[in-house]
Amino acid sequence: MSQVLRVARAALHRWEEPCISGRRGSGAIFFSGCVLRCVFCQNRQISAEGCGKTITPGTLAEIMLSLQKQGAHNINLVTPTHFTEGIRSALILAKERGLDLPVVYNCGGYEEIRALRTLEGLVDVWLPDFKYLSAELSSRYSQKADYPERAKAALAEMVRQAGTCRYDEDGLMTAGVLVRHLVLPGHTKEAKAVLRFLFDEYGNRIAYSILSQYTPMPYVAAHAPELNRRLTKREYERVAAYAMAIGIENGYLQEGEAAKESFIPAFDGTGVQNGTE
Repeated sequence: MSQVLRVARAALHRWEEPCISGRRGSGAIFFSGCVLRCVFCQNRQISAEGCGKTITPGTLAEIMLSLQKQGAHNINLVTPTHFTEGIRSALILAKERGLDLPVVYNCGGYEEIRALRTLEGLVDVWLPDFKYLSAELSSRYSQKADYPERAKAALAEMVRQAGTCRYDEDGLMTAGVLVRHLVLPGHTKEAKAVLRFLFDEYGNRIAYSILSQYTPMPYVAAHAPELNRRLTKREYERVAAYAMAIGIENGYLQEGEAAKESFIPAFDGTGVQNGTE
């Protein structure tokens, strides 16, 4: 981890869950790079190709304050895992200078407990993925056989810090944990296993987001051909019905034509002032 950061975009973002995006949008800051190498990644331009600008924690603090002035409901740190040290410094600076929005830590779930603990008191909402319970699948699709155990430990730490979900009068999340699971084509059994584990552990103390937006990107065909198709409506409906059957009430489902590339913003340096290529 480093005090040097690399950011590809910082702007109001309206494509998160309603309790995050609200009416005006989330102040999303997209960091470059990723500790995972998911074959189906929709943000490969920044996760693996290094697109973005290099900035300091001081500049990041300025970006956060700028997003607050633009009317963002929160500061949304997207894929921050490998920049925890610099982000911590930036958050301390920004809060000293008047940042008073909830801070969202939006990650892939593969975290270090030690790093998460350095953010205690600085992050309000934890927004992790929980991609797999199967080590075989996590090794095949994300190159991390230990993903399930790391994700379990990280989630437990997030819940310890944040407690039960809390919302303001407009329904925006101000504290808590919202776990995302992207349903992969051909893997409804795994999706159900993930939801069963999460509900058995945390019930409705956490919020759930069950995503249908899987889009096969060009890289998938050569490396995981079984994923080179859209999720079917029937597959998603089976997972959604299972979630309701086991008692999940605090959550979100995606309806309609969610699997569109409109969820992928332009990583063109928007909002990243004072950065270097």
